[in-house]
Amino acid sequence: MKVLIVDDSNTIRRSAEIFLRQAGHEVIVAIDGFDALAKVNDHQPDIIFCDILMPRLDGYQTCMLIKNNKRFVHTPLIMLSSKDSVFDVARGRIVGCADYLTKPFTKDQLIKTMDAHIPIPQ
Repeated sequence: MKVLIVDDSNTIRRSAEIFLRQAGHEVIVAIDGFDALAKVNDHQPDIIFCDILMPRLDGYQTCMLIKNNKRFVHTPLIMLSSKDSVFDVARGRIVGCADYLTKPFTKDQLIKTMDAHIPIPQ
């Protein structure tokens, strides 16, 4: 699987990248929403993990822009955040995110969330 990790925190990006590479996935990283938009088009990931609180273009705006592109309307996008109120989760759903993963996360939580949204090859 090709996975895009979008987060302005180097620690979160690096942790997720290590966890996913250890699980055998190809990982692309983006430092913010604008970087993510370019990399989504260039790499066409199978799944996207996106932080909410980022400078310039936040995760909600990034998700909405990605989901408005016909090529990525079915690509699962999982929001990453330390904020997990009902309002935050609902706002993510409104812009098209498939799920919500609270930071900090473990390797098992990340892989389990990803596996829940990727179809198993037949």
